[in-house]
Amino acid sequence: MTIKHLAFLSILLTFFLIVFGGYVASSESGLGCGPEWPMCNGELVPVLKGATLIEYLHRVIGALLGLITVLLFIKINRAKAGHTARFVNFTMLGLLTIQVLLGAVVVVRDLPSIIITIHLLIAMVFMACQIWIWKSPELVGTSTPPLLYKKNHRWMIYNLNLLLVLLLLTLAFGAYIKHQSYGVACGWLVCRNALFPTSIPELLQTIHRGLAVFSAGYILLLTYWAFSKNWGTILKRLLALGTFTVFLQLIIGVVVVVTTIDLPWAVLHLAVATALFAFISNARVSAGNAMSVTEPPLHSKEKWQNGWSSRSSHD
Repeated sequence: MTIKHLAFLSILLTFFLIVFGGYVASSESGLGCGPEWPMCNGELVPVLKGATLIEYLHRVIGALLGLITVLLFIKINRAKAGHTARFVNFTMLGLLTIQVLLGAVVVVRDLPSIIITIHLLIAMVFMACQIWIWKSPELVGTSTPPLLYKKNHRWMIYNLNLLLVLLLLTLAFGAYIKHQSYGVACGWLVCRNALFPTSIPELLQTIHRGLAVFSAGYILLLTYWAFSKNWGTILKRLLALGTFTVFLQLIIGVVVVVTTIDLPWAVLHLAVATALFAFISNARVSAGNAMSVTEPPLHSKEKWQNGWSSRSSHD
């Protein structure tokens, strides 16, 4: 199996593992194996039923993802990749190691909300690394279509980076609120008929909503710029897809609150949020790849400018 195929498979498994992890938490199956790790209820293969089956399946999927990630890491190392690819490769393996350790802490320490939140954020960054590898022309042997909008690539990338940070913050507050059972601290529009929050749960819920709305507006703005400034087909498609996804996510968020966090809607909320982060990560990687092939390094620019100055002086 090629690096591209392994990377894509690992992305799919990571997405599924994140969403299934949300199902484990929402169904209150996180301690289905008891406060034990890596054993499950004192056994390597326990009686698989109820919460134990759900939690054990989550661990099996995680183990499969770990195996594929290690294979991907070995393949990239053997490919004699450049410095950036090696950095991303080792970062991916390091994040996997941290995830395994945090997974153990989550179980042994009886599901602490802050650790679960960090666990989710690292999973998102881990998926972003996989997307970088999957899209890397150096590793997968494909050419990068240049963006049409070449003037301010760095400004474009800065905005995509900022958007990714905003999405991570939104996810962090959402995860913490969920696991602290603050999800219905406010109604879908106001908090206890008041315009401003009056308690910590209401404040956290309000911050989460504010970040979500701000991120949605930011995505709309970037999508508008992508089409008006002709950023290229790849970014236009990905940001348009992000715009559709963010509207879907806002609607699902309202339904989650109205249904008092009904299990299917809560899991769907996480799935759409994860997909949105993946789309924007893909856009960021695509923009970075395009800049690397359309903008020469700084020293090359300096050489060109020096050469032009020399020719001008001779003339």
